[in-house]
Parts: sequence; structure tokens; C-alpha cells
Amino acid sequence: MRDILDAIKILREEDFLEEIDKILSCRYEAAKIIDHADKRGKAVIFRTDCSPETISVANIISRREILYKFLDVRDDKDLYYKIRDAMNRPTKISSEKTFENYYKRITKDLRLLPALYFYERDGGRYFTSSIVIAKDPFEDIYNASIHRIMILDSDKCVARIVPRHLYRIMTEYRKVGRETPIAICFSPSPLVELAASMQPEYGVFELEIANTFMNNNLEVCRTPIHNLPVPCSCSHVIEARITLEDVDEGPFTDILSTYDIVRKQPLIKIDEIYMSLSSYPFHIILPGGNEHKILMGISKEAEIYFAVSKVVRKVHKIRLTRGGGMWLHAIISIEKNHDGDAKNAILAAFAAHPSLKMVVAVDSDIDPDDLEQVEWALATRFQASRGLIIISNARLSSLDPSSRDGLGDKMGIDATVPLAEREKFERARIP
Repeated sequence: MRDILDAIKILREEDFLEEIDKILSCRYEAAKIIDHADKRGKAVIFRTDCSPETISVANIISRREILYKFLDVRDDKDLYYKIRDAMNRPTKISSEKTFENYYKRITKDLRLLPALYFYERDGGRYFTSSIVIAKDPFEDIYNASIHRIMILDSDKCVARIVPRHLYRIMTEYRKVGRETPIAICFSPSPLVELAASMQPEYGVFELEIANTFMNNNLEVCRTPIHNLPVPCSCSHVIEARITLEDVDEGPFTDILSTYDIVRKQPLIKIDEIYMSLSSYPFHIILPGGNEHKILMGISKEAEIYFAVSKVVRKVHKIRLTRGGGMWLHAIISIEKNHDGDAKNAILAAFAAHPSLKMVVAVDSDIDPDDLEQVEWALATRFQASRGLIIISNARLSSLDPSSRDGLGDKMGIDATVPLAEREKFERARIP
């Protein structure tokens, strides 16, 4: 799959795509349409009144089976291996194209792009699929990561930058009193979005992970001002600078559908805005929607799978749950050799994904995708005195509003059957 148009073709062939004829308001109406489509597992194409000439698309990866098709895999296990292999063996991009052959300059007014008001307490209009590309000031290291961006003015915006790799690069520039040159990319191949959502070690360039996903077919151009590599198949590219000034950002809705607080974040000044000569549609991600959860959580699910696989006989299924934002809660279906294996599996999951708050371990006859089955296992196989693990005052995710100063409690639940008593716990079946 080369670009977003290939993705849309697959969605249309699978009957997972809806198209809206009327122009939608940027203030909540477009978000409502996206949300309704998301609840039906559909992608949606539409236009907005803030950018009526631009086609927008949302919910591209709102189903797990669509991600299978994009990556040409059959099931979860194939998916996890493909993610791990791409992270471990990123593919260097062999050649670079000429930027002017793919993009043209357009107006320098951010307000004319399809940024939306999503929820009633939003601090402003937001871009949610923004891939920010930057280079370490002292080493030949590049980073690509997704950040929400709030429009402040025609040529000013503010991004939420958590303390990860882009934050590290920005801090190094600020130490020497310099602004950070960046490129902001929109709507490349969904496989680029997936790679930019992942968290490899510092020094691994996410575009090279995407290049592995794309079988070394990712085309890259260098931006005219800051000489940064960007995919040639973006709908829009912005060249900008992260300034030395911090301003208020938020409130805005995070992956758990709660409002993130207003905090000081880096002010960004725009240098140029470019648009693709191929007129690719503009990708919008619904905050807290299924696409947001899958992009953010699926690589963590893979990490949990491989960590748990080291301590149990077999892993049948791993699920970061939708109710936990595909971030805070996991259900792991396993096959044990010993009665202590479930607890080891729970601890392995916590180690693999430190943001986890709760892990439920169930037997292989329980499907983690069926929460009624999981509840049945809790009702019939779990006793708190022998199956409950509580880890107090642990580091929690910054997304968890119940944490205090980033600390709180983690809970593991062993809802598996004691090996010597399996017949006692067998679920009745009609032959």
C-alpha cells in the first residue's frame, strides 16, 4: 500500500466507507458525523466549512481487520511479528525525490486547513493526525511522532509534546538558545501513521519502520527550508519552528475521552504551507475514537504478547480493551504449565507496558474480545485472597485522571483455573 488513496480503495472494496455530500461545520458537526460512523465501524469522507475545497477522511484504521489488510497479515500473531520485525529491522530509505515535483506552496494561513472543534470544552480548533519530523541538532538522528496541534492564529499554533523523543530534540535546541526546525506532515500512507505512533528507541527513525512495512517503497522528499525528510504522499506539509516560548494548550480530549488539562506547551511559528499536487484527502483522527486507540495501542499489544510469551506455555490472545482506551487495561488469554504462571504473565504484561493499570489473566477457553465471557471467568474462577495482585504507589500513565502526582495502584487478577481442578470449572456445553 503506497498512500492514503490505496487505503481508501481497500475501505471502499470492503464496504467500510461512507461519503457525506453536504458541507459540515468545523464546530462539532463534523466530529459528530465521524463519531457516528466510528460506532458503526465505518470510515467517512466529507468536506468542512473551514476548508470546503479540501476532502477530509476519518476512521481509516478503526477496525483491526482493516489493519490486517493494510499490512497484508492474517491474524494477531502475524501482526505482532510484523510490528516487531519492522521495529527491529527498519529499512533505510535508498533515494530521495525532488520536493517541488510533489508539492506546491499555498497560503500561509493555518485557519484555512480542516482543523476541527471536536468536543464542547476544546480550547480551539485542532489538528489530530499531525506527524512532526525533526532532527537532533548534534547527531544524524531523525524522529517522526504524532502530536495534537491547536491553532492560535494564521501562522501560530501550539503542540502537546510529552517527554519523549521530540521533547528531547527540542530541549537540546533550547539549551543552546535555538528554535527547533520541524516539518508537520498530514495524510501519508496509514502505515506511516502507524509507524509514527510507535515508540522505538531513540535513534530509530519511524519513517524507516514505515519503509519496512511498505516493502522499501516509501518515497521521501526533502523540504526546501529546513531540509527535513517527509513522505512524498502527504496531503499537506508545513515547515515551521518550535520557538523558545511556551503558551497555554488545551483543554483537549485524550484517548480515555476525558479532558486533558491546560498546560504550558511550545509555541510553533509557521514558515510555509505546501499542498500535494496529487490532492490527497486530509486525514482527521477522532480523539478517543477507535482509530486513535488502535494507532496508539497496537504496538504496545505486540510488546505485551512477546513479553508474556516468555513466561507461559502459550498465549492465545492479548487485548488492550477499548474501555481502557487500548492503553490502561489488558486481558490475556493463556495456557499454563504451572499454577503460578498466570501471576508471572500479569507481571510480564506490566513490565512490557508500564502504563497498564489492570491486567486480567484468563484461560484459553475464554475469549478476551467477549467481555461477558471474561466476567463469567471472574465470577466462577477468581478468588481475591489467592488471585488478586495489588502494586501500590506505582508509576501510572499521565492519562489516568485518578492518579495523584503520577502515582497510583496497579491491579492484576488471576481468573484462571487451578490445574488440578479443571473439571470442576468446566463450562457446560450442549452437544
